[in-house]
Amino acid sequence: MSDQPSNAPTFAVVGQPNKGKSSIVATLAEDAQIAIAPTPRTTRRAERYVLTVDGEALYALVDTPGFQRARAALDWLESEPVPAHERPARVADFVKAHRGDDKFIDECELLHPILEGGGILYVVDGAKPFGLEYEVEMQVLRWTGQPRMALINRIGEGDHVAEWRDALGQYFSIVREFNAVHADFDKRIALLDAFAALDERVSPRLTRAVQVLQQDRQRRRERSAESIADLLTAALRASCSTRLNEERDRDRLAGKLRNRLMNDLRDLEQQCRDQVQAHYQHQSLERAESQTSVGDGDLFTTDNWEIFGLSREQLLWTGAVSGAVAGGGVDLMLGGASLLMGAAIGAVVGSTGAWFAGDELAKVKVLGQSLGGRMLQVGPVSAVNFPWVLLGRAWIHHHLVEERNHARREALELTVADGTALMDQVPQGLRREFVVLFKRLRNDDDVRPALVEAVSKLLELEATVAD
Repeated sequence: MSDQPSNAPTFAVVGQPNKGKSSIVATLAEDAQIAIAPTPRTTRRAERYVLTVDGEALYALVDTPGFQRARAALDWLESEPVPAHERPARVADFVKAHRGDDKFIDECELLHPILEGGGILYVVDGAKPFGLEYEVEMQVLRWTGQPRMALINRIGEGDHVAEWRDALGQYFSIVREFNAVHADFDKRIALLDAFAALDERVSPRLTRAVQVLQQDRQRRRERSAESIADLLTAALRASCSTRLNEERDRDRLAGKLRNRLMNDLRDLEQQCRDQVQAHYQHQSLERAESQTSVGDGDLFTTDNWEIFGLSREQLLWTGAVSGAVAGGGVDLMLGGASLLMGAAIGAVVGSTGAWFAGDELAKVKVLGQSLGGRMLQVGPVSAVNFPWVLLGRAWIHHHLVEERNHARREALELTVADGTALMDQVPQGLRREFVVLFKRLRNDDDVRPALVEAVSKLLELEATVAD
């Protein structure tokens, strides 16, 4: 994002004060630094923002002050008879005549980028009723002769969209309802496609912009998959150790090591979330959490394990496959023919500490040293459900960050719809891939490419969340 001049297609975002113009600019420019406030006249001067991807300027948006004296401006324009083809020049004369006039400072600021060739995005609040004063603004904009699209941005609880559509349709070729705060990626792309169809002069460049944004979205997913794969690898191999001098100190030291391991895992999750948010230009996005909790739940609470991991039923299946891996019969088990027959044995072998994040989270080991000393080690985590919980939380976090636009400023909170056991939603084939990969990760195999590919498949799926 930049406020530097460019030759990219430009949109002037215009309308009355406090109708969501700055929110639309922040959304389309992917700029969380743009000031958004409920106080009228937050924007006092026209500000230009350029959306740039890999050094390529895709398009620019100009955040403009709201109309203040549209009626007086239109009276000036109509004070002399002007043929239709000379009306844009008449508007230019108005700006030139009043550029330093405090009376029309807002009108001059918003008309200037339009006269320089900017397309018009006219923003209204569909929660408020239509009034004749808006028609005056539409007439002024029509005088510019520039391509125009109207956006109905409902800010409040009222619903006057139908009357707005009827009125706007008389002045604008395209009228769209567009919620600036909740518009996801697909809605933003649809808006660009619509304007490309409206203005053939910029159509090729906007079509190119759409292609670049779609490619960039895929790259962001791939980078996020790498970050999540690195989290899983580090978390499943993490352990903490200390010297054990006296056997009587074992329980006390084990408790300290366990707490240290849990804090290390929390830190790893935090680092992954920071990386994912950075991939989507959401570095400043706050998370509504304590330590790495999501909503009201820490990574190591029973509620989180029930919500974000696998159900008991699916963990039984997971335990069976995990047991088959340990016994060397993974090909037979993954074939499905013997899965149910071996489930009970596999569950006993593979599901110790599988459900709750309790005392069985990780095993305590006493390791000997060549010089005769002993080391006490806690970890790596052995609970079968742990990687599923970690992966489920990462999946939901990524989904919300990916769809989050830059006009939405409240803290991010992860909530899952439809009850519990998020990872039960994952297709069985993909779950099988993860079962094998988790087992190999615990054995320190080099599986990063395969793990990144599996996580990428997961991120392509639609996660069920509560908004």
